[in-house]
Amino acid sequence: MSLPRQAPTANHLGADVTDHLPGPGTVPGTAGFRPEDRAVWELAVEHLHVRSNDVHTAYSYGLAAALCDLHPEADRDVVLPAIILHDTGWSRVPEGEVLEAIRPGGGRHDLVVRHEKEGAAIAAGVLSRLGRDPAYVARVVDIVDGHDTRREALSLDDALVKDADKLWRLTPHGVDTVMDWFGLTREQAHALIGSRVHDHLVTDAARTMARALAAVASVDSTPERVALG
Repeated sequence: MSLPRQAPTANHLGADVTDHLPGPGTVPGTAGFRPEDRAVWELAVEHLHVRSNDVHTAYSYGLAAALCDLHPEADRDVVLPAIILHDTGWSRVPEGEVLEAIRPGGGRHDLVVRHEKEGAAIAAGVLSRLGRDPAYVARVVDIVDGHDTRREALSLDDALVKDADKLWRLTPHGVDTVMDWFGLTREQAHALIGSRVHDHLVTDAARTMARALAAVASVDSTPERVALG
């Protein structure tokens, strides 16, 4: 899967407009990773190279940050490290069995639980290495342990992590990834994703974001859009 372009391939206007752009961090959603979260990422990323969890986690981080913006009462010092660490446990599940855990028409609940338990242990280790307070570590670990299998959210912080994790599936990267997991067309993948996202979100903010992401994803499969190339 190719990296999104970071530079233009043309300048049709033919003039430099960069002096007229808003300053860094002044537009919602443009802040990127916080410095304190980069330290968590650097220790977690070695555990995320399974099932595209590294890119999934990066996008989920952005979605979690957006949800925190919409819920200022949430503790982003808990939410954002938790979303970075939430899927690290898949690295301790045999790679050939990972997709069996979530396959349509089947699934392995034991493997889902295992990745939560292993992820909780990894999260505890990462945050302890960073010198975080044990009470704080416990709050993050409690979210990681059960983020998929727990039906009810423990707190708003837990709800935002659960929602950001699911919302990723509706992003272009999420749809592309699910297509290749199960050999589905884009339209089929979007149908599967929708069945596993919309009715399983906790917050109203996430439900609204899901509608917007789904609208874009569904248009990508329309004959009108496909004909445009």
